[in-house]
Amino acid sequence: MDKRKELILNTIIQEHIKTGTPVGSGIIAEKYKLGISPATIRNEMASLEEDGFITQPHTSAGRIPTEKAYRLFLDSLRPDNAEFKNDFLNLKNILKAKDEVSFKEAAKVMALVSGNAVFWAFHRHNLYYTGISNLFQQPEFRELDVIYDISAVIDRIDEIVDEMYEGTKPGLSTLIGTKNPFGDLCSTVLAKYKWGERTGLFGVIGPMRMDYKKNIALVKYVFDEIG
Repeated sequence: MDKRKELILNTIIQEHIKTGTPVGSGIIAEKYKLGISPATIRNEMASLEEDGFITQPHTSAGRIPTEKAYRLFLDSLRPDNAEFKNDFLNLKNILKAKDEVSFKEAAKVMALVSGNAVFWAFHRHNLYYTGISNLFQQPEFRELDVIYDISAVIDRIDEIVDEMYEGTKPGLSTLIGTKNPFGDLCSTVLAKYKWGERTGLFGVIGPMRMDYKKNIALVKYVFDEIG
């Protein structure tokens, strides 16, 4: 992909992550001042749609990124903990104890900071999760049929996390859309770690539109603190 297309695509992704609404060429031209004419932006967006990086929801003239776009975006992402250090300050003190109580408290703070749901499995069959209400506040999850899908996932969350234990490598992972066991509309940033003689697993669950830069930095920060 050439640099101009990549710039426009990344701008669409960033705007969609912020607003949760489809993005039109006019918004890009007026708000972001990329030095690219509106006509060129429209042409490049048409090309990006043809290549499967953006798509048009039925009810809007704007476009939203596809799973393919988010995967490309992740490949070029370089999260920086320093950028979010003020958001993470509370976690440092909470995690000093490195016990189950502190991990549960950390999960609550992570849910607050990320605006998403957080799960923490201290070992298999011992799961804590919080921030589920955050999922239902996301624009993507307000449609009735989607609410049913997400509710069904929540009902199976213990089973899903148990299944993830075997297939998750130590360290950080990001699972998007069709690769996400919590559902095609979701993404998860997670980490598998050693805790004494046991293995733990925790992660942030949100829409595919989640703030990857912040959530990856958040999970990495916690992973580093307990490592």
